[in-house]
Amino acid sequence: MQHLLDIENLSLSLDKKRILSGISLSITSGSFTCITGPNGSGKTTLMKGIAGLLTPEGGRILLEGNDTRSLGAKKIARRVAYVPQDTVIDFEFRAIDIVMMGRSPHIGRFSTESRRDCEIAREAMELTGTWELRDKSIKGMSGGERQRVMIARALAQEPKLLLLDEPTSSLDIHHQIELLDVLKELSKSRGMAIAAAIHDLNLAMQYGDKALLLDKGSMYAWGEPESVLSRENVSKVYGVDIYIIENPLTGKPHIIPFKKRAANSL
Repeated sequence: MQHLLDIENLSLSLDKKRILSGISLSITSGSFTCITGPNGSGKTTLMKGIAGLLTPEGGRILLEGNDTRSLGAKKIARRVAYVPQDTVIDFEFRAIDIVMMGRSPHIGRFSTESRRDCEIAREAMELTGTWELRDKSIKGMSGGERQRVMIARALAQEPKLLLLDEPTSSLDIHHQIELLDVLKELSKSRGMAIAAAIHDLNLAMQYGDKALLLDKGSMYAWGEPESVLSRENVSKVYGVDIYIIENPLTGKPHIIPFKKRAANSL
């Protein structure tokens, strides 16, 4: 079966500084991949590279077998939607206007939104709990509201691959779980692949089908979350001692950090 995304020995740089190197992995349709690692390990840079916002310095990114360097921005946008962690919008757009922007890759240059486009936008807002915000200015929203609207815009693109950079960072516990439950269900019911950069390792353990652990711009581990986010790996990469217990509700491993790791200890 052809992978939706193949990354082969990828290297990425910013301002002539190498950020990532030697990244190789594959993502299949309908999967939920969690990208983890300490601050500065390269999570955001990787997502920008996959989204076509950065050109590989080495290696390549294949989207449905096609090198992204040979695809135009619009072709990539029809397949990949990217939601950055911080979004600044300087205009008084209503939430519904923001979400309708997600339909742009599917609308011809001289065409206007169809009824179907409007239906897709409304469905995306209902899924993210933002329909009641449709007439509210994006500038008047809380960080959590704005984040959910931006995710609704990404869903309105009807992407095959949804990239999310810290999607839960501005959300309270209720909206974190609600959003991740919706995304997990969409990945299964629609065959949409999701790759999310997540700091909360327990959320990564709970929702991820696969996990990538980055450290200092390189792959430290890739595979099943239970093996990637092991006590040894997390302790070495994050520099903390941890306990791992079984979550009594989900049966998944649950990570409990308890102190900074002493030098030369596990």
